[in-house]
Amino acid sequence: MTRTTPARPVSVEAVFPELAAHRGRTTRLHPRPGRPGMHDSHVGGPMLWPDGEPWPLCHEPHQRETEGYAPEEIRGARAAGVFPPSRPWSRAEAPGRDGPVPFVGLAQFFRRDIPGLACGPDGADLVQLFRCPFTHGPYLERRYRLRWRQAGQTEQAERFLADPPHVPLLRWEHELPEPCVLHPEEVDTYPWAEGDTLPASLIARIDEWEDAQIAEHGPDAPNYQSDLSIPPGWRVGGFPSWASTGPMSIDCASCATPMRLLLTAEGHEMDAGSHSWVPLEDRDPPLRGKASIRGGQFVAQPTRLRFGRDRDLHVFICPADPEHEPRWVLT
Repeated sequence: MTRTTPARPVSVEAVFPELAAHRGRTTRLHPRPGRPGMHDSHVGGPMLWPDGEPWPLCHEPHQRETEGYAPEEIRGARAAGVFPPSRPWSRAEAPGRDGPVPFVGLAQFFRRDIPGLACGPDGADLVQLFRCPFTHGPYLERRYRLRWRQAGQTEQAERFLADPPHVPLLRWEHELPEPCVLHPEEVDTYPWAEGDTLPASLIARIDEWEDAQIAEHGPDAPNYQSDLSIPPGWRVGGFPSWASTGPMSIDCASCATPMRLLLTAEGHEMDAGSHSWVPLEDRDPPLRGKASIRGGQFVAQPTRLRFGRDRDLHVFICPADPEHEPRWVLT
């Protein structure tokens, strides 16, 4: 089934014509629980991984763990609509500080499914996203990894890895992605209005307009940041959102070139301020607000993943040289 973003509650370019010069495009991925295969773009499905190729491992020191959740029990609990029980790590299996620990495959995207996906090194058209299931250092930092591939060449492998290495327990229930199929949809997007993301005079006018909307229509009035600029959820390309951190300069550590947003991963498809973005196919037309959303958690939090404290994970790449290390930014 396709997913269709409703028309914005206000035509933002009609109110602020100068925003037309700043308009961009982003691809909303609209993940929904399903049964994706290794040849599909997906979140949480099987990776297209040639058999015999080493699976990515995290060799950095990890925080010691004492308990966790078994993947098979997480899946059973989700099917039953309950929370899984935690289990103690055995001394023989408990991850120590020295690793190594297998990365968890989170998602893979083919450009044939998502034309807005940027090219990787040597024109690679398949990108795979991984995360270490454990934390690092006193600030509980996470480690991510990208793997770029030539899709056609990879699909010619004789055999593919059927059972990737994994740890017996995950530290948190939300470390295990729910297998989701995607419903890509391109939509217009506009920069976050704060700092130097737009001309200062325009940001001031947007702020004044929002204040006037609230005064006239109350707290549910359309809001630029929540309703008119950047959609929530998993998306490719477009502009980064800066709700928690404020705008930051993201430059390549190798060459200082301003980096390009490759993709955004988000734990929720919507939040308290973004219900206007719920696709038409997931709405009950006679109802309004939260009550209009059909599908419950399958729509609100389809992948079951979390990033930080329910923040956006932005993945940036260097447009001057895709071989340079990407940057991972929680906002």
